[in-house]
Amino acid sequence: MRVLYLSYDGLTDPLGGSQIMPYLIGLAKRGHDISVVSFEKAEASGQALEETGRQFAEANIEWLPMRYHKQPPILSTVWDVEAMKRRVFDLHRRTGFDLVHCRSYIPALAGLALKRKSGVRFLFDMRGFWPEERVEGGRWDLGSPLFRAVFAYFKRKERNCFRAADAIVSLTRTAREEMLERPVGSRPAADPVVIPCCVDLDHFKLPNAEEKSAARKRLGIAADANVLCYLGSLGGNYLLGEMLRFFKAYRQRWPSARFLFITREPEAPILMAATLAGIRATDLIVVPADRQDVPGIVTAADHGIAFKAANFAQKACSPTKLGEMMAMGVPVVTNAGVGDVDEVIADTGTGVIVEGFDDRSIEKGLDRLAALPLTSSEVREGARRWFDLEYGVGAYDRVYRSLAGDTASI
Repeated sequence: MRVLYLSYDGLTDPLGGSQIMPYLIGLAKRGHDISVVSFEKAEASGQALEETGRQFAEANIEWLPMRYHKQPPILSTVWDVEAMKRRVFDLHRRTGFDLVHCRSYIPALAGLALKRKSGVRFLFDMRGFWPEERVEGGRWDLGSPLFRAVFAYFKRKERNCFRAADAIVSLTRTAREEMLERPVGSRPAADPVVIPCCVDLDHFKLPNAEEKSAARKRLGIAADANVLCYLGSLGGNYLLGEMLRFFKAYRQRWPSARFLFITREPEAPILMAATLAGIRATDLIVVPADRQDVPGIVTAADHGIAFKAANFAQKACSPTKLGEMMAMGVPVVTNAGVGDVDEVIADTGTGVIVEGFDDRSIEKGLDRLAALPLTSSEVREGARRWFDLEYGVGAYDRVYRSLAGDTASI
């Protein structure tokens, strides 16, 4: 198919490198002709832009980056949406696309407009319940008339996308079930396809003992210390305080333990939160890393952790960090009620679900974590079953081909 892919996330962002580019390159290898419009932040380095452009050129993908505007709030987004619509219509007049693939709600505004005007098939890759994410993450205060209006606007657009989309992709089975249980007027016309956030297993490889020893030496971690690892961004719905509380109990169980944060977040707020939790700053290691460097740092970890508020929006959450740590043989501890995480852990046995953040629940979680029977290779196999990038690329390819009427390949 001739595909126009729209993303409001930058391809030079860490998320773009892990959750957009690998899929598009894989789909191009399967014969699809792809043009990509993304919004790149002003701080994106020339080197990052050049490297992204090189990778797309090698894959015969046309990349058309645009400038992302952050200020003023709301108005800057309106400006970007209108610019995206103009670009989309110009590109369609030039190329004549078969499909517009929209990653989340902002690009879907442009994709929906193209669908209505030109009849181009429309894939709403919704990723999550974005309006609720903004509210529950503290971005939109519904006490404000302005944000109430913005929320209502996007809920109307969500219903419009549900009715108009030729295909819908959800990250989780839990979110799919929630959508299908809605009243008829709010229910998707197309049955949502579930494709979780996947992992490039060739990038996140299983380390050997020598590599683990070398990683710990670089980070100044003793060879016999237990290491709990958090990977990715913080804030929003991630529960830093609860994770620190778990680590405090973790360190009582394993007195030489260290808490490794692999994140681009500022170090100072993490250390301050640790101090307030009664944890010494020297027990923490905070390391910023680009995507290519992440596996070499995760190699030092014994266990991974990801606690996230189990609110409505998180029904649609598929934590990328979960699959990446599992792919490297690192068992994970997480909390219940986030997307399909409960099902993943129950199916694979690759980690522990804590039922709460009180002392008793944490101690029970630590007992189960200490008793996990799986080898690192078996943990990686769980990641392969649920999060293999090749599965994700194949699933998108089947969606594309079904929209093209290629039923023989479905």
